[in-house]
Amino acid sequence: MLRRGTAVKLLPPEKAGEQAVARFEREVQLTARLTHPNTVTVFDYGRTPEGVFYYAMELLEGASVEDIVALDGAQPPGRVIRVLHQVAGALSEAHAIGLIHRDIKPASIFLCEQGGEPDVAKVLDFGLVKEVGGEGAVGLTKADAVTGTPLYMSPESIREPTGMDGRSDVYALGAVGYYLLTGGHVFAGRTLVEVCGHYLHSTPDPPARGLGTPVPQDLAALLLACLEKEPSRRPESAAVLQHSLSSCEAFGEWDDESARRWWSDNAAKLSERRVQHAGESTHVAADPPSGSLLSVDVAARQPR
Repeated sequence: MLRRGTAVKLLPPEKAGEQAVARFEREVQLTARLTHPNTVTVFDYGRTPEGVFYYAMELLEGASVEDIVALDGAQPPGRVIRVLHQVAGALSEAHAIGLIHRDIKPASIFLCEQGGEPDVAKVLDFGLVKEVGGEGAVGLTKADAVTGTPLYMSPESIREPTGMDGRSDVYALGAVGYYLLTGGHVFAGRTLVEVCGHYLHSTPDPPARGLGTPVPQDLAALLLACLEKEPSRRPESAAVLQHSLSSCEAFGEWDDESARRWWSDNAAKLSERRVQHAGESTHVAADPPSGSLLSVDVAARQPR
């Protein structure tokens, strides 16, 4: 009834096996517990009369970190710090209530304008979230399964997935920062095995190598600390990482004016990129065929 823009995530009946529904429902329930302004807001969830499981969340206008780097390459240190600082805040709340994201990556961090403020980061895709100490959480994923996105997985998520804690998200966020700052992944490989091997054994190159421009030493050192193989050598929490980011020399260099100028300069290119990738989206089509609109049986969902 509010007629506000809403994004809807769907799980069609043909994909709605018992485990898939359990994971999908758990995703929305856990995400709905989070109230940090840099975490996507969930409005509602349920099942349509046709059996489609869905949840509705705030509609964001902007671009993912992945799209921004693909479009514009390496980003200024001040912008990198601003984005990481916001995401670290969102993760701090999640970790404080025992939730680990487990799939932090450029595609799951979205930058938008909200409340008149540009470059507001939103953390998306809590589909692999794990509740530490929660009953039934691990059962939704095989204990020996490798979960996450290989290019942003911590070494312990490969060695011992069940032993992960919030420092795995810190590692992944450090890898995202490296990607934003350099325009490239920490490691690359031709196969999953090769990529995983690098994450387990190889030392990352300093961010300045190959860039051709200087990188603030404090930011480079912080990113490499996040990428330490042993969790005990990383910033001990997302909250500690956020504090360290605010102490970096370039903190505050990327202000609202810089952000607005970037979005204005790149608006046309972003629009063109969205059109190019529209056919690859897993969301409902912008112009769905007649009769395919989502229907919700409101009466059946009223409390008894």
